Amino acid sequence: MLHRRTLAAGLLVMLGMCVFPVLMAAETPPQVGDKAADFDIASVTGAKVQLSKVASQGPVVLIVLRGFPGYQCPLCNRQVGQFLQEAEKFKAAGAQVLLVYPGPSKGLTEKAQEFIANKTIPDHFQLLLDPDYVLTNAYHLRWDAAGETAYPSTFVIQKDLQVVYRKVSQEHGGRSKPEEVLKALMVK
Repeated sequence: MLHRRTLAAGLLVMLGMCVFPVLMAAETPPQVGDKAADFDIASVTGAKVQLSKVASQGPVVLIVLRGFPGYQCPLCNRQVGQFLQEAEKFKAAGAQVLLVYPGPSKGLTEKAQEFIANKTIPDHFQLLLDPDYVLTNAYHLRWDAAGETAYPSTFVIQKDLQVVYRKVSQEHGGRSKPEEVLKALMVK
């Protein structure tokens, strides 16, 4: 009887050693080398955007903004402005830039339209809506604290949905810069 309990306990420990790391890995944002989870969400214009379809045309720069945490984030505005200034370089690299604007579904479209109101968005850039943090949660980027929405994050995703660049900031600053992302796009 004691032998069976010891054997059972040993099996449970071994199972835990195998399953626990997998569960923990599933709780983190995509890492370099991971396959990005596909998604299908609406843009601010109402068009449906599917990651795998966009990626089939070339690399994707996925930038998760803070959205509307009760105000238009000045650091998000600055970061998007920097990427827009380098729009021609992203186009030359064949990249599509997807900007994700998360927040509660009520009023999200209006806040996103307000966010881009004075910006010229080129054809290879799209602002996507993430109502009720569906994508943010799927990518494990939800900053679940008062006055917060999502960790500012950037991923470069190849045609096969492989993540080749990742930067996730655990603060408002520390975001990706266009030159870092352009460098990642040049690595084959």
